[in-house]
Amino acid sequence: MVAPFLLLSLLLFALGAIIGSFLNVVIYRTVKGESWVAGRSKCESCHRQLRWFENIPLVSYILLQGRCRSCQKTISMTHPVLEFLTGALFVWWLWGSSLFFRITIHPFQYVQPLFWLCVGILLLIIFFADLLYFIIPDEVVLSLAGLTLLYRLALVLSGVMQTRDFLLTLAGTAMVTTFFFSLWYFTKGKGMGFGDVKFAVPFGLLLGWPNVLVGLLLAFIFGGIFGIGLVLSRKKTLSQAVPFGPFLVVSTFVTLVLGSSIWAWYMALM
Repeated sequence: MVAPFLLLSLLLFALGAIIGSFLNVVIYRTVKGESWVAGRSKCESCHRQLRWFENIPLVSYILLQGRCRSCQKTISMTHPVLEFLTGALFVWWLWGSSLFFRITIHPFQYVQPLFWLCVGILLLIIFFADLLYFIIPDEVVLSLAGLTLLYRLALVLSGVMQTRDFLLTLAGTAMVTTFFFSLWYFTKGKGMGFGDVKFAVPFGLLLGWPNVLVGLLLAFIFGGIFGIGLVLSRKKTLSQAVPFGPFLVVSTFVTLVLGSSIWAWYMALM
């Protein structure tokens, strides 16, 4: 059974890398206000249309040594990184199906893994869009919030999630959204971008209560460490902005896996 499982993992990684290549297009064209489906892929520097062999996920980047075949300009490392991470997400999804996805009530044994796969893809889009362009696309935030809210409601209606827990999740979401909005409002956008305020909604819905507190704290810790590192290395000054969305995304992933353990450890200290 090992060989077929490894082969399936390899095929899913390849599928994920292909989707990651498409996500690069989605992010770039969304920011530029272009259609996702109209037109072929092109070099972002010289705008020459790419041939099929220049557009193979991961492989083309390696063969071209990270440069455009025509203009020789460097291809952004974010392209192969996003392709690799999406491929890894699909493999994690396969391996995690037996470790993390525990709801066996029909149809959640199928819905739950698919839901978290979609969440992972949307979070990757938010991470790279904000990292590269300081923009968190409204369409992605709305999709993530709507998908998560529907999933939580389905859990409540099926009896998997208690109504009290759902109401606490809504309260936690309102709290973190209000906190982010206050930072944005009172600092006039200098302490927090409005995209982060909007992202607070799916952030809270995904993590629930009390894990949203853990996620919030981790995001500020990660962001603070990274920001101090940039200042000390003289790559940024204290007056320059650093996108906060990527730290929210990373803290979301970490909290989904370790949030309950971190909260239990903290409560034990109290």
